[in-house]
Amino acid sequence: MSESQAALEKLRAELALLGVPDAYEIGDDVTLSVWIGLVVSFREGLYRWREGAVKCRHLGTDPVGCAIRVARRYAELKAHEPPWWEDLAKVLRGEGVKGHP
Repeated sequence: MSESQAALEKLRAELALLGVPDAYEIGDDVTLSVWIGLVVSFREGLYRWREGAVKCRHLGTDPVGCAIRVARRYAELKAHEPPWWEDLAKVLRGEGVKGHP
């Protein structure tokens, strides 16, 4: 397992403990999709994501602290879910997708 894979697994586990169970690795071993518009990557020892126009980063040695920040952003985004999301999710993944980004 690469350093980035291990870092993303740690982050995903911490996010699950904070009530963000739907995060998944997208298949490139460096990117975790958390929610609509919230994607975390790991490179050069840092977790990286965007919050609007702001580029955020957090030390890769602190997945707990990063998870807290990402979970806070997840809650913000989820509270303002785009009105088109529900219809798009049904079309792309079927009715069973309820609640998944």
